[in-house]
Amino acid sequence: MSDIEYVVVRTRKLERLLRVQYHADGKGLHQLITSCEERLPHDVIKKLRFIATVRNKTVHEDDYQLDDKKGFKRACDQCEKELTPRASRFIWGLAATLVLAVTFLAIWFYSSHWQNISF
Repeated sequence: MSDIEYVVVRTRKLERLLRVQYHADGKGLHQLITSCEERLPHDVIKKLRFIATVRNKTVHEDDYQLDDKKGFKRACDQCEKELTPRASRFIWGLAATLVLAVTFLAIWFYSSHWQNISF
């Protein structure tokens, strides 16, 4: 995956989160951030501005190279985590825990009672 493709894919996820969760309005990522800045967590705004700047440079400048891909990825991951509603993360975590618990309970039950099962 090229740098341009990687940057665009990652920023589109953030744009969608800003539009859906924070009702952001605008064309570019900078405009989206500005339109909902008062509703955003304060520690995320600086990271989002960094991501928007890297995105604009990657897309619009011919000779720009993404030097710190790990830093960009880390910033995107942190922003996605912060912008994703906590309730849905909690619910998905709870659902995964319940599925695993029921699976392990079924394995334990069948391994304990296998000799008593007749076909």
